[in-house]
Parts: sequence; C-alpha cells; structure tokens
Amino acid sequence: MPGLAFVRRLEAVGFRAWPASSVHYDGSWAVRLTASHPSRRLNSVNPLDPADYADIDRRIERLGKRFDSYSRPLVFRLSPLAPAPLQAYLDSAGWPRVDETRVMTSTLDEMDLDGAINHLPLQDVGRFVDTAIFLNSDDRINKPGLTEVLESIRPPMGMFVVEDESGPVACALCVHDNDMAGLFDISVRSDKRAQGYGRSIVRAALRWAKSQGARVAWLQVEDKNAAALKLYATLGFSEAYRYVYRAREG
Repeated sequence: MPGLAFVRRLEAVGFRAWPASSVHYDGSWAVRLTASHPSRRLNSVNPLDPADYADIDRRIERLGKRFDSYSRPLVFRLSPLAPAPLQAYLDSAGWPRVDETRVMTSTLDEMDLDGAINHLPLQDVGRFVDTAIFLNSDDRINKPGLTEVLESIRPPMGMFVVEDESGPVACALCVHDNDMAGLFDISVRSDKRAQGYGRSIVRAALRWAKSQGARVAWLQVEDKNAAALKLYATLGFSEAYRYVYRAREG
C-alpha cells in the first residue's frame, strides 16, 4: 500500500481527469454530482481525510437531500483516505459494498513502448464520444453527458480510436496531468476482444503521454473485470490501492 500522500495525489489527479459538473465540500468530504452523467465516480461523496468523521448522522442527512435534488442515490466512494469510523457506521447501518475498484499504476520508463503504434490523438470530441458509446455496454451513457465531461477536462487529453472496415474497433482516452497519465474509456468491440487491440491502443496512448512528459501511468478497473486486470498486469501495471462504493438501499 502506498503512503496516503500518494493516494491523495492520485485522487486529486483523478478528479481533474474526470470532472464532475458540481463539486462542493462538507468538511474534507468532496461531494461530486453530475446531472448529465450517471456514473458513481461523478455522483458520490469522497472522504479525503481519515480524521474527519464528526457528526456523521447529520452530514449524511444533509447530503441525502442534496443527492435527492439531483435524483441520485446517496453513494460514498471510500478510498484509503476514508475515516474508519465512517466505514464502521456504514457497516452498522447496512450500507452494502458495491463495485470494488483497483487503482493501478506503472512507471512509463519501465514499460515497453518503443514498438507501440505512433498513433495521433483525435481532435474531434464528437467522433470519440460516438465511438465510446458504440463500444460501451452501459446503455445509461448518453452523448450529451459524455460530451460535457470530456469538454470539461482541463489537463491535455488524447482521444484514440482504432477502426476497421466494419467501423470502430477500440478506443481509449488518456489525460496528461504534469507527470501523470490517466487512462479512461478503454473499450474493444466484442468480436475483436482477445486479439491484441486493447494492448495496442493502451500502448499507443501511453507512448503519446510519455512524449508529452508523463512519467507515471494510472488507471482504475473494477475488481471483477478479470480480462482487463490480466491485460494491465502484462503491460506492467500493479495495484496501488482500492476503493469501494457504499450505496444506501431504499
């Protein structure tokens, strides 16, 4: 497990790379909400200080009303920065754990990127969004919502798409933030999986990021996604830490 300072840095980079439309703080709890996009990453409470656990009952009541105003369920995203008493409170209140996710990192100098395709990133957000939606199995994702997220990203980003005669095959988004490069929306068409397209597009994206000055790559992947975990491990990624969502039932 890395030190909490590194976890804080990755959390901050992650917030900038995938920005919510509304962010406010309840103490050190970052409250992220996005009306146009359904992902929990953009609609969750993110505690950022293990020592901040006062008035849990009242804070949850207050936050519940705020999430209700967005027609969103109240969800906590708990990283190693989350206070242990808050986690114990959610346990005792019966909040189930949902979708444990691994944050993985790799040093780009130690990755074999020399043979990667020199693939120039797209400049067309609309084309990337259409491709990502086409390749993504989550039918809740909509074009206006994903477009809003992408157009809100402030660090430089590279959008990568591979196509064949039948249309889009794979896509990946890479966000370059100082010496960090985050990977998002990595998808491969169902009939082309396990044929090297995922590896190829990730290496192309990271080669671009390295050329821009990035030194550390990072990504987030659900613990149940065995195929992706295997791919990233073979590319040189290793687990830095995990986070889990806790969603109130009812």
